Amino acid sequence: MLDIETFDNARGGNVVYKALAHPLAAEKLAVLAARLRAAGPVAIYDPDGIAPALLALAPGFDVAGIYVHDTLAVGQVRAGYSCAALSDVAASKAAIVLVAMFDAASVIARIARFTPPGAVMLSLDEVKLPADMLSNGKQYLDKLNFATNFVFFRDDDHLATRLVTANYWAGYGAKQVRLWARLFGGQGDIIQDFEIDAGQSVASIVIDSRDIRRRFNLAPFTGQLFIHAIGVAGHDVVKYALDTYAVDGSGSLSCTHDANAWPAERFAGLPAPRPGEQVILWLQNSHALPMQAGTVTLDRMGAEAPVAIEGEIAAFATRAIDVAEYFPHLSWPAQLELRAGRHVVRPRYEVRQAGRSRIAHINVERADLRPDPGIKSLAPSLGRGFLLPFPILPRAAFRSVALPTPMAHSQMDMPLRLDIFAPDGRPMTQHYLGVLPRDHDCAVDMDEVLSDAALPEGGHGELVYDFRAGGAADGWLHGLFRYEARDGSHAAETSFGGHIFNTIMTWKGEPQSYNGPPPGLTTRLYLDLGDPACESFCALIYPASADWLAYSQTVLLLHDRLGSVVAEHQIAIACSGSAMVYPHALFSAEALAQAVGGYVIIRDATCRLFGYHGKRDRQGGFSFDHMFGF
Repeated sequence: MLDIETFDNARGGNVVYKALAHPLAAEKLAVLAARLRAAGPVAIYDPDGIAPALLALAPGFDVAGIYVHDTLAVGQVRAGYSCAALSDVAASKAAIVLVAMFDAASVIARIARFTPPGAVMLSLDEVKLPADMLSNGKQYLDKLNFATNFVFFRDDDHLATRLVTANYWAGYGAKQVRLWARLFGGQGDIIQDFEIDAGQSVASIVIDSRDIRRRFNLAPFTGQLFIHAIGVAGHDVVKYALDTYAVDGSGSLSCTHDANAWPAERFAGLPAPRPGEQVILWLQNSHALPMQAGTVTLDRMGAEAPVAIEGEIAAFATRAIDVAEYFPHLSWPAQLELRAGRHVVRPRYEVRQAGRSRIAHINVERADLRPDPGIKSLAPSLGRGFLLPFPILPRAAFRSVALPTPMAHSQMDMPLRLDIFAPDGRPMTQHYLGVLPRDHDCAVDMDEVLSDAALPEGGHGELVYDFRAGGAADGWLHGLFRYEARDGSHAAETSFGGHIFNTIMTWKGEPQSYNGPPPGLTTRLYLDLGDPACESFCALIYPASADWLAYSQTVLLLHDRLGSVVAEHQIAIACSGSAMVYPHALFSAEALAQAVGGYVIIRDATCRLFGYHGKRDRQGGFSFDHMFGF
């Protein structure tokens, strides 16, 4: 496993990691590492604990020792070395003293007289990005300087990809935003660097693989796109939705959402194939170092018998892994976990069936959580506590299936119940699932818990904790939700996690707020508008852990491609209810004509809604994934 710190829920993302792993910084880091290897012993002065990540991402040079000025840190082990006192560095006989920090000129001047005679002093300033790529030129390790993400990007004779988002940074005061992008091919080769001017307004951003291929006259590719947003304010994450659509007439259509730019130790929620299906895991190396054979493994969830992925995966390369080649006898609803060792950002998987493909993503499995007895005795003001809401699509046309997924290393069981609600908020039924073991294969088909006549227009379900037969909980409740057209033509799937929703009282950061402190009781969701040939839609759910407002006060704001509001439409969703939203049916033809290339913002200042978005084409194809907001 790479000895790097990437992200944790308490502190957020590690800016130092991004500063070292950025593809342009990684090129300079490789040059620096080669110089260090050639020079001889290197003493590392490590005032901020950067040495482990540095040695993980730039291995191979001779380390004379790691030195610290904090007397309490002397003797700590970092990257396998016992930290020594900086006052003793002169005795190291190092040829180079590397100051493991950025903006290090004053520190170098301060400690120079303590270094070995003749030693050259260097710092991580050697690997800085160019000044014109920084949002804040005064503070290099400002998180806004590293607003980056990876995109599964593909264009061939069968499928193409389209990234859609908006310049939401302009809404936080950014004056001029641009995107720097590097397209990597399947072997990790650099295909093309390019930039996109995102402008000064909250305008649409679209990166379509078809356009990129035509613009640069490229051959077919399946790889990854690295995006760095420059000139940003307010958010250090590049959030986007990614459509995968057919160019071969197959009718394939899918979408995935991503706001997670961090490599993780494990990912979970990878479904095993059903008969007639092929499940392909797309492994994409997120670093400038090769992934050695055997360092990444797959395991049947809960089996604790991981199987190593064969062969090396080159720097920034992409490999398709056929799950059945490693687990030939495993089938849905069994699920797998990927032990990725912090080598990859959240991967995609592809399900191929009857000539069509659908793409979805797996989720980060947390290492820091342990069962919390306090969840069993939450205050009555928190009502039903943690809820994981998911849509039940109109039942005449769709089949809806829920698969609970363990999403933390320590989750050995999940005590769960399924609560189902009508669109008007009426509780329809409850279905106790039991205390599911980590290796369970319990997928709940809504047809099995609802009568044929119930909820013809759909509704929603909520997975909740139920301790009647024991079990433990940590608050990191997740599930995979599969939707299939009744005629067997198309399918889609999505996954997400639970929260406490719409209570004025809080518990350990819940109800969660993405803007300001909890309780998070407002909504701001993004929905790409699509076009008449492939219209967007979304399922909005008003989950409530306890009693809240009887109806939401939800406004749909239609924006044109430059970010100006063209029209608005108000809807009221009942507490514990839901609504299917079809923008092309709600807004006038005149407004939609003005908004071509634009988007819809779902805004509510009275409650926290949860949403799932997708597209539907004229051939009956559809896509589905959870929404994001900014």
